[in-house]
Amino acid sequence: MEVPVGPSAHQGSGGNGHRIPEIKLRMPEAVSAGVYANTMLIQHTTHEFVLDFALVTGGNGQVVARVITSPAHMRQMVNAMEDNVHKYEAAQGRIVPPDANV
Repeated sequence: MEVPVGPSAHQGSGGNGHRIPEIKLRMPEAVSAGVYANTMLIQHTTHEFVLDFALVTGGNGQVVARVITSPAHMRQMVNAMEDNVHKYEAAQGRIVPPDANV
């Protein structure tokens, strides 16, 4: 399966003001179904961030995916996640964490 990434998939531009060219990504069958995670652990060094996504139930857990990325890409990911949460909340309402005392 190929997944288009770039202007046709989402509008935007690179940090330098230039349009991002479309990139075709191959999605292996084993990855396309995705995995469910309800916990994430983050570690970092000077040169990288390590994100471990885990499924924890009944006091036991298992890491289901690990992503290792650069600090600059981590910043881009955080910005993209914040943007998407704002869009989600504008359409669906405020997300309230289950343990929030609001």
